[in-house]
Amino acid sequence: MSDNWKCVWLQHREEVRMSQERIGLIGLGGMGRGLAKNLLKHGADLLVADLDPDKVAVAVAQGATECADPIEMAGRVDILAVCITTAEAVRALALGPEGAIAALKDGAVFLDHTTVSAEHVDIMRDACAAAGVAYAEAPMTRTPAHADRGEVNILFGGEEDLLERLRPVFDAYAENIFHVGPAGHAIRLKLIHNYIAFANVAAWCEGFALAAKDGLDMSKVIGIISAAGGKSGMMDLYGELTLRRDFTPHMSLANAQKDVRYYAEWLESAGLPAFLAQSVNQTYALASIMGHGDEGCTAVIKAYEQLTGVEASLPDTPET
Repeated sequence: MSDNWKCVWLQHREEVRMSQERIGLIGLGGMGRGLAKNLLKHGADLLVADLDPDKVAVAVAQGATECADPIEMAGRVDILAVCITTAEAVRALALGPEGAIAALKDGAVFLDHTTVSAEHVDIMRDACAAAGVAYAEAPMTRTPAHADRGEVNILFGGEEDLLERLRPVFDAYAENIFHVGPAGHAIRLKLIHNYIAFANVAAWCEGFALAAKDGLDMSKVIGIISAAGGKSGMMDLYGELTLRRDFTPHMSLANAQKDVRYYAEWLESAGLPAFLAQSVNQTYALASIMGHGDEGCTAVIKAYEQLTGVEASLPDTPET
């Protein structure tokens, strides 16, 4: 079999495997809409729900079936995936005698793509086990642009046989699938990752604001930092955009603060000091209180700017 025909055959086999499982997806926001698009591209039988009817309409136009009632959806699918905002929102949807878990069929899977708290996984796993269904924790990294291209990273925590069942689903929208350990390990690794990333953003936003206040050339500030030890992946992604005043919410400031809060709570529950984590948490909370929660995470710089009275921006023709 030639390599080209082998690739076609393998893709067909995965699509046949996926077609045997009906999937429900709740949450068509920044990441969820990309998941839906790519699941449909790979032939999934997909039901969708979201609070925004316009987002649902887009998915329906791509081939999905609308199911406005998430509890009804749960009873109709083999895999119920959720990609919403918070652990609290997931539990409000899923738990209780009238919740989604109770409505799932025996042997179904509750697939949790939401970035949640460390304790959430234990609560959900126990509730699913009591109901005769499987809980799969699978937080994602990367951005909505990666989700649109089918290139997210999946961090999976759980048993190998459950991962193999879900692999055809993940393959539709993931470039990398990392089996990081037992249930609970994936979200813990995701929270550590996000905390480090957002602490880094808070640090260089503070530095940028201070540099602008004292009149430094911002093109030199970002250029020199990016060429030395202060360089980071988040600065590469968002540093210049921030100084060009582009605060598109690829990752909203409110969601960043939520992730840092979950990390700080986990740190304290583990008996470790959380001085730095709580400082980062409060920095994002302040920026959100100041009205920037719906902007991108780097809008944290606006909190500093409101205090200094000076905007940090690049000149029109920077040498970066």
